[in-house]
Amino acid sequence: MDTDRIPTPFHAGELRAQALAGAEPFNAPIRNRMPDQHRTFFPLLPFVCVAVADAAGWPLASLVQGPPGFASSPDPARLDVAALPALDDPVRAHIVADAAVGLLGIDLGTRRRNRLNGVLAAVDGAGFAVDVVQSFGNCPRYIHVRSLVPVERTPGPVTTFGADLPARARALLAAATTLFVASASGAAAPDAAAGLDISHRGGPAGFARLDGDVLSVPDYAGNRYFNTLGNFVAEPRAAIVLADVATGDVLQLQGVVDVDWTAAEPDRVPPVERVWRFRIVRGWLRPGAFGLEEENLDPRLRGDDGLSLRG
Repeated sequence: MDTDRIPTPFHAGELRAQALAGAEPFNAPIRNRMPDQHRTFFPLLPFVCVAVADAAGWPLASLVQGPPGFASSPDPARLDVAALPALDDPVRAHIVADAAVGLLGIDLGTRRRNRLNGVLAAVDGAGFAVDVVQSFGNCPRYIHVRSLVPVERTPGPVTTFGADLPARARALLAAATTLFVASASGAAAPDAAAGLDISHRGGPAGFARLDGDVLSVPDYAGNRYFNTLGNFVAEPRAAIVLADVATGDVLQLQGVVDVDWTAAEPDRVPPVERVWRFRIVRGWLRPGAFGLEEENLDPRLRGDDGLSLRG
């Protein structure tokens, strides 16, 4: 499997982010194929996180659901997803063959997560297939532990908005313990390091702080790859998606990111190493769009605020 490692998996933005953060150069285990543990992981999941780009090159992020097994890997170079975003999802129109795509598989109950970046090889009315470009794991820290089960929901009408967020969107951000951020490598990245990416961010409720049209997101210690922040350096346009598992409401945002590399808060819990600020440009609020809800979970698996920080 070592032969599947990409010799130079980082583009210039990621290398610049690593330098700004004081990370030493290293050989990351980022592969051009899915290892067996990733191939057997995706079929366990009831949803995957998806990143695409719109016609103007802005990242978009969504959550795509299906019964366990809907995401499967027929061979190490391919992931098949037997589901599509809903018709009212802004991502749906951009799931097209030959487009770049980023996926995150995450199990909130076990805190496992694996990322996959690639190209949409085929799309039909039942789903899509992805040719793998990069496959790698992430550490399990900062994931709010919860077990999700299917639930019937009745989706409501979509609200579209600009930088002036509706009250419900503000409430969702204020209560959020989990969000997913989509980013892009920019046009200058070499093929092996290029494309779309989607990653997890988590913390205590309200960890991401909204002030006007700017969402400030703390950045904690992680795997030191700086894929997301490196993408921000190369391409500041980004997207966010989050879901309220109590109501099924889904919030999707597009915005422009600025990273403050000096905004450390070592006394905050968890300690904050830097902050990125997401200036909201536009968004979509889709009531009842997420068909999973939280199952009762043994409180011994949680921290006091429900956030697992074991790593």
